[in-house]
This record gives sequence, structure tokens and C-alpha cells, in this order.
Amino acid sequence: MSDPVQKALATQLANIQNKTGKTLAELAQLVQASGLTKHGQIRDMLKKELGLGHGDANTLTHYALQGDGAQTQDDTTDMDSALDGIYTGAKADLRPIHDKLMRAIADFGAFEVAPKKNYVSLRRKKQFAMIGPATKTQVEVGLNVKDLPATDRLTPVAVGGMCNYKIRLTDPQEVDDELISWIQHAYVSAG
Repeated sequence: MSDPVQKALATQLANIQNKTGKTLAELAQLVQASGLTKHGQIRDMLKKELGLGHGDANTLTHYALQGDGAQTQDDTTDMDSALDGIYTGAKADLRPIHDKLMRAIADFGAFEVAPKKNYVSLRRKKQFAMIGPATKTQVEVGLNVKDLPATDRLTPVAVGGMCNYKIRLTDPQEVDDELISWIQHAYVSAG
């Protein structure tokens, strides 16, 4: 699995199986037996019945609605399509920065990747990072963590925002050990 999104999805699905003690086929059968067909209803049922967090229940709902368990490639295709929409036009040249970040973050362990309109949200029990183009020439990494010392590179964000810090990147080479350590700190704090 060379794609970091596919790797993160596979890890999350494996963790869901470990948490529930059920195979993916058994979990899909549970959804089918519920008779529910709407995404939100299924997600809420999984949260209630299995004690799953929102992100895990959401991912499992996507999985179950795909049918026969052959969704990993479909989910990867969906994620690729979402990223193609985020990194389009003049922002397309920023995609290598995003991909390098995701490869490094995938090594941390399980987390949910949720594409939004203009960025990707990364979550554990809570969101720990946001990644997306800030301008045509910069990718912004937002971190949801409170105890990092600000630097010229790690900029505090006004109170009340979705993140506490932001980092702007213009080149894949800026995805370095310092940046990855900040993201990993946010990842651990969100667990």
C-alpha cells in the first residue's frame, strides 16, 4: 500500500475490527440487518450500538454502504478525486507537498482523513490537523494543539479558530523533522 490515504483507511478499518471484535463482513451485515439506508442514521446507530466515535462510525458507514467489501480502491479513488478538486488549477503544483505530508503522517498510526471543500481534516478522537492550499503558492498546515512554543515558522492563530497554530509551506523540502514533530505532537494530544 504505497498510497498514504489508502494505508490510513486500512489501518482505521483494522482498528475498528479490533475495537468491536467483529470482522468487516460482520459489521457490514449488522448495518444491513438494521434496515437503515441513510448515512446519518447508520452512523448514529453504529455510534450507539458499538460505542464507536464519530470518525470510526462515519468510516464504517462508508464501508458498509459500498457493499461487498471491495471499497478500499473506491475510497482511494474518492479521496484522489477530492484531492484533485482541492489541488486544481493554479494550486495543482502544491499536491506534492500534501502527498509528502500524508506519507509522513501515515506512519503515526490510525486516524480519519476527511476531505472538505478546500482542505483535508485529520482526526483521532478530535481533529489534530488540517492540510490544504492557503494560496496558489502555499499549503497551510493547521494544528489543533495548545502547548507548543510559537516560532517564526509555527504561527499562533487567533483564539476561537479551528486550530491553534498554522505553518505555511511552499516546497516539499519544507516537510522536515521539525514540522513532522509538531504534527505528531498534535496527533498524540488528539488521542
